[in-house]
Amino acid sequence: MALPTPREHAYAIITGASQGIGEAMARDLASMGHNVILVARRKDILDTLAEELASTYGVTAEAFPCDLANKDERARLIEKIHHTHVSILINSAGIASFGPFLNQNWDYETTQYELNGTAVFELTHAVLPQMVERGEGVLCNVGSAAGDIPIPNNATYVFTKAGVNTFTEALHYELKGTGVHCTLLSPGPVREAVIPEEEQSIVDKVVPDFLWTTYESCSKETLNAMAANKRRVIPGPLSKVGAAIGAVLPTAVISPIIGKFYAKMGN
Repeated sequence: MALPTPREHAYAIITGASQGIGEAMARDLASMGHNVILVARRKDILDTLAEELASTYGVTAEAFPCDLANKDERARLIEKIHHTHVSILINSAGIASFGPFLNQNWDYETTQYELNGTAVFELTHAVLPQMVERGEGVLCNVGSAAGDIPIPNNATYVFTKAGVNTFTEALHYELKGTGVHCTLLSPGPVREAVIPEEEQSIVDKVVPDFLWTTYESCSKETLNAMAANKRRVIPGPLSKVGAAIGAVLPTAVISPIIGKFYAKMGN
C-alpha cells in the first residue's frame, strides 16, 4: 500500500499548515511531488510557505487563509473541496486551554470546540464521498494521546480530542475495502528540534531531549503510517511510553496526577 500517486490536478489539503505538525507535513508532501492547499488563519505566513514550496519542489502550492472555527469560513473551504480533486486531507489545526473549565474564557472554549471538533467533522464529511467514489484517497485526523484519558484542567481539549480519536478510528474500520486510507495521528508532546533556553517551558526542562518527538519526525512517521493504512500512529518514544502507562494505570491514579500538572500550566 502507498499514498496516492501525485497527479497534476490532485491536491493534498493540510489544515493548521502555518506551523507545527501541519507545516512539517505540508513540506514533506510537497517534497514528494504533491500539490498542496495550505489552510490556516495567517495569510502572510501561508503565502510565504506556498511560494517556498512551489519554487523548491515545482508543485502547485496554494494558500487558503481560513478561520476554521467560523462556520462561514469553513463553508468556503468545503465549497472548494467539492470542486477540487482532493487526494489527501490532513486535519491538523487545533488549540488547547489549561486550568479549571469554569475559569476559562467562554469564547475561547467555544472556538476550541469548533476548531478541534466541528471542523474535523465537517471537512471529513466533505471529502470522503469523492475519495470513496474514486476508490482512492487518504484521510488523517490529528487527535491526541490526551483524548484517551480524562484530564482535569484540560477538559475542553480532551473532550474534543476524545471525539476525534474515536471518530477517526471508527471510520478506519468503516472504510475498509473502499481503497480509502484513514489514520489517526495521536501524538503526545511534540516540539521544535531545538528550543532556546529562555523559551523552554517546565515540560521542556524536565523531559530529556532524546525523548521528544520533533515536528519533522512526527510527520515522517505519520506519512508512513498513512501509506500503510494504519489505524493509529503514536509518534516518538515519549508518546509511546505515555500510551503504555495510560493503558496500565487506572484512571483514578493517573488523571489527578496529570491534572495537577496541567493546573500549573494554566497558571
